[in-house]
Amino acid sequence: MDSIAGKKSGLTWAVHISVAALVLLWIFPTLGLFVSSFRTGDQITASGWWKALFPSEQNEQFRAADPEDNRELIDGVYVVAGNVYVEAGKVDDPADVAADVSAWGVSSREISAYAPGETADMGEGETMTVQANGDYVWLGSDEQISGRAPRIFVTALSPPDFTLQNYNNVLFDPANREGMTKAFFNTLTVTIPATIIPILIAAFAAYALAWMDFPGRALLIAAVVGLLVVPLQLALIPLLKIHNDIGIGKGYLGVWLAHTGFGLPLAIYLLRNYMVGLPKDIIENAKVDGATDFQIFTKIILPLSFPALASFAIFQFLWTWNDLLVAMVFLIDSSGETTVMTRQIVELLGTRGGDWEILATSAFVSIAVPLGVFFAMQKYLVRGLLAGSVK
Repeated sequence: MDSIAGKKSGLTWAVHISVAALVLLWIFPTLGLFVSSFRTGDQITASGWWKALFPSEQNEQFRAADPEDNRELIDGVYVVAGNVYVEAGKVDDPADVAADVSAWGVSSREISAYAPGETADMGEGETMTVQANGDYVWLGSDEQISGRAPRIFVTALSPPDFTLQNYNNVLFDPANREGMTKAFFNTLTVTIPATIIPILIAAFAAYALAWMDFPGRALLIAAVVGLLVVPLQLALIPLLKIHNDIGIGKGYLGVWLAHTGFGLPLAIYLLRNYMVGLPKDIIENAKVDGATDFQIFTKIILPLSFPALASFAIFQFLWTWNDLLVAMVFLIDSSGETTVMTRQIVELLGTRGGDWEILATSAFVSIAVPLGVFFAMQKYLVRGLLAGSVK
């Protein structure tokens, strides 16, 4: 009964569920990063991205206006009045306040000690009253009101707030633009040659290993397969020492050669498996017609091998774009002239660790390009990876 047509086995359902789980595990973090890149720092701190469409309760700290410049003498009492959101620069007019204050306080120990409209005794004859829309009145004694403006702790229910200011800060603000823009183009400078060079070399090598007879071909194929299991970290320091000894040193040329060397074994293995599966009659007929190996390679093999070339290009581009370790070893980062985006984001974690909106936006800008490359070429991925698996 288990083999009746139309019924799926338990293994099939397990595969489908596993694939769906993997897809969701990949989509949720990416979607979360995308949503967070449009939220303010306060909302990111207050609630998770999955609550972005709902109001969130936030605890914020403000400070009243400077009494020296804003005090008024009314009926013999000094008064400082204003709105905490206007003073903080979040809105320009009290009518624009969207938050609804549910509690407030003047001490970090009791940030929710008072309800809106209640008056807090601040000592020395001074009082503070805060309304639900953030308006406050600070009353002094009949003699003076001076000193540093007091802090006001506000607990408010804030509506969803989405903004493009994060992208403006990352891409166009002079304070951040230079670092991120330079890092973006530095990453392109590293990634594009580091993707093209191994493909060119591997294509020639794969054709030779697939269709040309020469002594030691089997040993070379075995060596390529063996290099697939060599850990990248094992070769970093010896390779850097070789670069320094021959005068390459740290720089773009060094990182291009490093990525080329680390990517060649997989590229040769993948392309060779694909080329071996191509119809033999086509190559033999071309040779009978007088075509050289180079003509066969450029006119026949390369066009037919495009799926395999594209699948490796996807992997190499993603690995190189997201690389941090190789860039830190083979690029000079002290001057900042060759800093890639992964390194720039690490520096943002150290210098702007509290600005989660800047970090989320920078990270999403970093993954936007590889996502575009993947979705543009993903139709070739499966065809290239399955090359040579069946006859």
